[in-house]
Amino acid sequence: MAAFSSSTASGLATVFFYSPSLNPINGQATLSSSSRIRSSPRVLRGIHSLRRRGFRRFSQNVTADRSNSFSCNFFSAISTSTLDYEFTDGGKEVELRLRLRKGETLSPKDISVDADGTSLAVKEKRNGLLITLLETNQLFEKIMPSETIWYIDEDQLVVNLKKVDGELKWPDIVESWESLTAGMMQLLKGASIYIVGDSTEINQKVSRELAVGLGYSPLDSKELLESFSKQTIDSWILAEGPDSVAEAESSVLESLSSHVRTVVSTLGGKHGAAGRADKWRHLYSGFTVWVSQTEATGRFSQHPFKSDPYQQKETKVSLLIHPRLFVNADEESAKEEARRNKQEREIGYSNADVVVKLQGWDPTHAKSVAQASLSALKQLIISDKGLPGKKSLYIRLGCRGDWPNIKPPGWDPSSDTGAHPQFT
Repeated sequence: MAAFSSSTASGLATVFFYSPSLNPINGQATLSSSSRIRSSPRVLRGIHSLRRRGFRRFSQNVTADRSNSFSCNFFSAISTSTLDYEFTDGGKEVELRLRLRKGETLSPKDISVDADGTSLAVKEKRNGLLITLLETNQLFEKIMPSETIWYIDEDQLVVNLKKVDGELKWPDIVESWESLTAGMMQLLKGASIYIVGDSTEINQKVSRELAVGLGYSPLDSKELLESFSKQTIDSWILAEGPDSVAEAESSVLESLSSHVRTVVSTLGGKHGAAGRADKWRHLYSGFTVWVSQTEATGRFSQHPFKSDPYQQKETKVSLLIHPRLFVNADEESAKEEARRNKQEREIGYSNADVVVKLQGWDPTHAKSVAQASLSALKQLIISDKGLPGKKSLYIRLGCRGDWPNIKPPGWDPSSDTGAHPQFT
């Protein structure tokens, strides 16, 4: 289970993370890579818009419900999904084409399209049953649900969604590991990522997953330090103490701060530089993710992320970045814990850009934590698209420790009186 938070000017905000590429019922894949569908000449049998939110589908007894994306009083509902779909990003809008059954005449009353800000449910009536063609609670980004239009084109259902952020390129319709790793390249703009936290092992495994997914260079401060010193970190601590190790890692981070397109795994524990508030000068050069164990107990409401549907272990993920209410005390406890951690300024990790809260740890699920980290960073950068450029400016000015209020060129931190204007 994971949760993350981001501290912004407006304060702490909240959103759940959900892996839309997994069926919430059995954990199996519901959307594979896009399969191109050969389109016949367009014959429009009816264009329908969700601008009229009172529009009733199928019959007077069927209504749309935001909390339960579809409700039906007389049709049996079963869950399935299509593997054939075509997705196109047209700039301010995206288009989704789903294959319908062939050889039968369909009318608009046989189709249901229910869209919300970040969710989409497409269903079809077939032999008295309500078949789910596609359902996700996590579109790649936000849409304007009132601007959703759909129509039938021969044996395809075409759904047109208007994006809230017309400048953001969508790699796919859903937010998944594949779409995040592809889509984050346009947002990060080469900025590096640092994984920090109390566990060196967790930092290493999550950073390696991120590096592989993004095509970034993986760097491990533990491996670099041990290679340089010709001894293990444990023996170094015994010989010279944790302060010596933290100082050495700080020097390594300084040398890495000018690198781009890297994912850096840092040392965990009190002997790591990231755990010390006075050693963050060069960590500010990239985006930092604090992976932390949560003390909150119980179950989160979010569906589990399972890499193998037959495994009993699961990693549930919830994120703290966008406004949304938690629904039980356990989630509220995790949110409050993250907020409290961010306020404890004596903890170096509290300087991180986002916080990922884990309940339990299984190395086989490092990718789910990496996916949560990317989802968090995506929302953070979308909320302030100038952040990557600001990170770049911070590096060019010498990583002087003045993040986030970057001072003008020539500023000397040793003689700072606090009267210097912010450099923009």
